[in-house]
Amino acid sequence: MDTLTVRSHPGTRAVPSWAILAVACLGQFMVILDVSIVNVALPSIRHDLDFSETGLQWVVNSYTIVFAGFLLLGGRAADLFGQRRLFLLGLGLFTGASLVGGFAQSQGMLIAARAAQGLGGAVLSPATLTIITTTFREPAVRARALGAWSAVAGAGGAAGALAGGILTDLISWRWILFVNVPIGAVGLIVARLLLTETRNEDAPRRMDFVGAVLVTCGLTAFVWGLVDTDTHGWGSVSALAPILVGVVLLAVFMFYESRVKAPLVPLRLFRSRSVSAANAAMFCISVAIFPSWYFLSLYVQNSLGYSPLVAGLVFLPQTFTIIVGAQVGSRVIARFGVRALVAAGGLISSVGLFWLGQIPVTGSYIHNLMLPSILTALGLGVAVTPITLAATTGVARSDAGLASGVVNTTRQVGGSIGLAALVTLAANHTRSLRNEGQAAASALVAGYGRALEAAAVLALLGALAALALPPLGRRGGPADVADRTDSGTAGGASTGERPASVAPGTVSRPG
Repeated sequence: MDTLTVRSHPGTRAVPSWAILAVACLGQFMVILDVSIVNVALPSIRHDLDFSETGLQWVVNSYTIVFAGFLLLGGRAADLFGQRRLFLLGLGLFTGASLVGGFAQSQGMLIAARAAQGLGGAVLSPATLTIITTTFREPAVRARALGAWSAVAGAGGAAGALAGGILTDLISWRWILFVNVPIGAVGLIVARLLLTETRNEDAPRRMDFVGAVLVTCGLTAFVWGLVDTDTHGWGSVSALAPILVGVVLLAVFMFYESRVKAPLVPLRLFRSRSVSAANAAMFCISVAIFPSWYFLSLYVQNSLGYSPLVAGLVFLPQTFTIIVGAQVGSRVIARFGVRALVAAGGLISSVGLFWLGQIPVTGSYIHNLMLPSILTALGLGVAVTPITLAATTGVARSDAGLASGVVNTTRQVGGSIGLAALVTLAANHTRSLRNEGQAAASALVAGYGRALEAAAVLALLGALAALALPPLGRRGGPADVADRTDSGTAGGASTGERPASVAPGTVSRPG
């Protein structure tokens, strides 16, 4: 097994690469876990802190929006200041914010703590991927490591519901946050012992804080407006004004990025067909799949009467399916290629989501929940590794950390916008049915079903977006060129720059 020399301690000793991989995966698992761990606990949080139906989603979105807004800055910071330093900083902030959130006595305190968690995650997550790409240099080994990282990232979303249910039912919803404290403390100690400091000496020496603030404020305003349409309707000033402000801020962000010397998002990245198509597919799939866990968590508790513990167990098959799907996807890329796997994953998830959309008021667990949920999770698992791989292919080496930050940002932005939009769609449909005289229980479930059917369409759009990907990863195709050259002469990216080392054994040249 490969080893990594740790230079940050007196004397020189070798650290097994599996230990480095375990540390990186632990950090990523904590970050992704906290996107969904609150879902099962939402009814309990609403009761204790007196949230409204629409206000409750900010417990989720305050985390994901800040995470998305600052993730790109975190990716650049990992290149600039060093992966070890950023890993420790992000994990420390994440752990501290979890402790504060567990003690929250008001809505504002909890939402602020969740936002601080998102900031910590935005620093931590890019560092985990950078650690993997600098530790595992042999293409086949790096592909397996990336597959493990992707499996952990994907499984964290589903496992969050399981952990949230167990902790909420057996102890208190506050322990969905407290649980991060001992894990984070152990992670900090182990990371200090094992990780060595490396940084990208080619990275720009400037940080684009203005860009991070613009994109975060723009996303927050846009999502705020979407949420407010549930209360005041699409034609109201209170809803349209924040949406318009959000659109303007995001437009200013794009303009600013095209002018600043060291942009948060170099627009040249998207000249690569692989990067653009992969991020488009990631956005559509995230918009569709991640909000589905929110609806299923509410459905099994509000409609089927499951306890938080049982509700968490409902998601166990999804957890294992995502892990299996991610491992399968990472191992068959050489045979089928990235494009086929992403398209197949999106299509499988679309079928599963449409099936979920047919949920009745009193449904059967096997037929109405387990089987379609497994299909949805399988599609995500199959697609996540190829998407990550394609999104980090064909960029300059100096932008390796940033490219990973872009695709992770796309995932979180998709989840945030999808949650706000689909919750609003569900609430509006439920209200319309109630106004027509339909019973409250059936109207509520019909709202969930309408949102899940819309999610199925969005997942299908992700599969269609995958068709724009170049033929990456398939053995004998252009992907193999990157493995045989490090100079870019035989496989230059579409930008004309050197291929990024983050792409494990795949393409450096669009097909």
